[in-house]
Amino acid sequence: MNKLVILALATAISSGYAVAADNDPVAYKAMKDKAATEYKVAKAQCDNLKKNAKDICREEAKVARAKAEADAVAQHRSDAKDIRKAREDVAEAEYDLAKEKCDDMSGNAKSACKLDAKAARDTAIADARRADPTPTMAERTADAVDSTRAKTADAVDTTRDRTAAATDTTRNTARDTTTTAGEAVADTVITTKVKADLAADPAVKAMDVHVETVKGVVMLSGFVPSKAEADKAVQLARGVKGVTEVKSSLQVKSK
Repeated sequence: MNKLVILALATAISSGYAVAADNDPVAYKAMKDKAATEYKVAKAQCDNLKKNAKDICREEAKVARAKAEADAVAQHRSDAKDIRKAREDVAEAEYDLAKEKCDDMSGNAKSACKLDAKAARDTAIADARRADPTPTMAERTADAVDSTRAKTADAVDTTRDRTAAATDTTRNTARDTTTTAGEAVADTVITTKVKADLAADPAVKAMDVHVETVKGVVMLSGFVPSKAEADKAVQLARGVKGVTEVKSSLQVKSK
């Protein structure tokens, strides 16, 4: 999530519901009921999806419901606390959706994505609270409790993300180390077998032939009495199991 997305989310929360309220409880309930019905329909459609796509779909349905309810509050309730709470609910729903989308990532990218999502949430909530600058003592207490809970949850999420990233890095490093070690063992076996075959073949005088193997590629160097022996050495090396290529820089000794 980049800075433009963060700005867009914050703007949507801070200015998306600027409608004069008429304090009509009937109209308010009708809009709330409609939002609930549309949410159930949208959520049911998510059941056709699988894995994280399904989770993202459900969070998108929650965002749509939160925005519809915020519209209902903005149009039909003039209480500043209700308006602020509706905007905060949208911010939290957007945050949950953004985190769910981050789950498609891994390692540092996933951690950065969640930090960006949190920044967008914090900005949106700050904008919502600026619209109601004089909350009551009870509201301030509730906000403090909510803030503490949110910070605790965010700290847990951040720690979990960092732990997951570190685990991924460790696993990748271990896998790479294991692969490298396995390749080294295989190359050593190939080199030993090539040398043995050269020494055992009566048509090749292998005393001056140097053999080296890197990732299955055998490199022959040194001196042989004739081109025929050089060709025979290459042929023998190619016949060893695990050899993917033979590179020869063998030189024929001058008589």
